[in-house]
Amino acid sequence: MTDLFSPLTIRGVTLANRIGISPMCQYCCDDDGRPTDWHMAHLLQRALGGAGLVMVEATAVLPEGRITPGDVGLWEDAQIPAHARLAAAIAHAGAVPAIQIGHAGRKASRAPAWVDEPAKPGWEIVSSSNLPMGHFAAPRPMTEAEIEDLPAAFAATARRALAAGYKVIELHGAHGYLLHQFMSPISNKRNDRWGGDFEGRTRLPLAVAKAVREAVGEEVPLLLRISHTDWIEGGWSTAESVELAKRMSALGIDMIDVSSGGIDPAQKIVLGPGYQVPGAEAVKQGAGVLVAAVGLITEPEQAQAIITEGRADLVLLARATLRDPYWPMRAAVALGRVDAIRTPPQYDRAWGSIARMAMRAETGDPMPPLG
Repeated sequence: MTDLFSPLTIRGVTLANRIGISPMCQYCCDDDGRPTDWHMAHLLQRALGGAGLVMVEATAVLPEGRITPGDVGLWEDAQIPAHARLAAAIAHAGAVPAIQIGHAGRKASRAPAWVDEPAKPGWEIVSSSNLPMGHFAAPRPMTEAEIEDLPAAFAATARRALAAGYKVIELHGAHGYLLHQFMSPISNKRNDRWGGDFEGRTRLPLAVAKAVREAVGEEVPLLLRISHTDWIEGGWSTAESVELAKRMSALGIDMIDVSSGGIDPAQKIVLGPGYQVPGAEAVKQGAGVLVAAVGLITEPEQAQAIITEGRADLVLLARATLRDPYWPMRAAVALGRVDAIRTPPQYDRAWGSIARMAMRAETGDPMPPLG
């Protein structure tokens, strides 16, 4: 039976288990896009914690595509060495290093969440149309020439990611960022070939996927994160997500990372444990593709059920692992899969004791003294 600790092979890469670390923006670069010691400490902990996949936060393909000045980027070769150090550390800890690449569009040029917003953008923001995001500044609609150049920017960043040692690449098409801004009728009001109906609104994301697949070759797994619904009447829908997933799969996207929302403050999200899993299941069943599930997945039994019931192929965790970087190890103990625990030898004295106690509790054997 496939369970949370079963390996998962995608093209030329095998994950040790079905637990991944979602990209989580940290907003702590020095305006140069290079990962810092904070990124090293933050992600290395989660790799040591036993996750099969560890994904670096949304990484800008262009400097103007950053959400904040502190965002990670890979828009130039000078940023590769810092990424290489990070990717190597994740891999050395036993996880597969992955990276999410994207462009923030009209959600760019902001301050981190814990800082008061600036009075005006730090650089020009662009989008599919001139509609602002909530109370933020209105973007400039991208010209056709700018849109046509964007797939090459994604492809160039993907090649740099491979040079840095990342083994999996995810395209960010969710949460109201640029690719999502083109897909959603809430934000895309263009009347040229990049807007209008489903064909027009998905033209750019499909072009980006095609360009990146051609850039990275056949052995590299490619993921696409989408918001399966805008949670707004008349917005992007789960049915459209299913159709997009079919087309993306035909272009070489291997897995759809299914999230939701983020396009407009008018969204009405219904929160609850695993609230986005039904969207992942709908995409998996409707498009016949691998999917990752996210969203208020916090308990080992909950994550296990998502995999064993075939609702998703991978579970991506974020806040649960901020609270506990060793969530995968604890899950293995809780689910009786201590055989699947991968601990560094430096930690084995502590985690090995927990594993031995769990196994003896199951068998009824007397506990040996711990020393």
